[in-house]
Amino acid sequence: MVFKKKDKFAVLLSDIASNLKESADFFADYKLNNVSDLKVFTEKMKDYETKGDNYIHEVIMELNNAFITPIEREDILALSMSMDDVLDGMDHCSNLFEVYSITQADDYMRQFVEALKSSSVEIEQAVQLLTTKKLPLIRDHAIKIKDYESKCDGILRQSIKHLFSVEKDPIRIIQFKEIYEGLEEIADSCQDVANTLESIVMKNA
Repeated sequence: MVFKKKDKFAVLLSDIASNLKESADFFADYKLNNVSDLKVFTEKMKDYETKGDNYIHEVIMELNNAFITPIEREDILALSMSMDDVLDGMDHCSNLFEVYSITQADDYMRQFVEALKSSSVEIEQAVQLLTTKKLPLIRDHAIKIKDYESKCDGILRQSIKHLFSVEKDPIRIIQFKEIYEGLEEIADSCQDVANTLESIVMKNA
């Protein structure tokens, strides 16, 4: 069984993926200049995160009420939750910027967020293919997401090596290291989405 046109689960999964992409775009593109910008940044990310949570709640309600689902219930829930984990990670990282009053992203942070932004595009396109029953095409997007995760592994290694070689303030080292690691964890969550999508394709091919 696959998604029918306007299936409620297809709509919800598409909404979650679209909200994730919109969140990632904002997360990557918002320009931080001063402390007041941090408040706007974190509040907007919290709005996206809350919207995502509401979609998850809708998915759970619909799964509880549905007699038949287009793909296995566990797969719909797993895909929804894995996308939500990406959004939760971005929300968490935005809070770290505010807590540590970091108003200037460095080059490594910019590399991370560009990779995450690109991953969100691949996720949205892959979910669109899932809901329009074009399963064989999903794998290309899953591979690209994993490539971005691998790239983020490399950025993490470089960023921490650079941090310890140039930064003398131990508090600053702790703060930046936590942000770098948080950004890489978001990439790991994107890879979890890719793995979930590939699992769904295998089961329904």
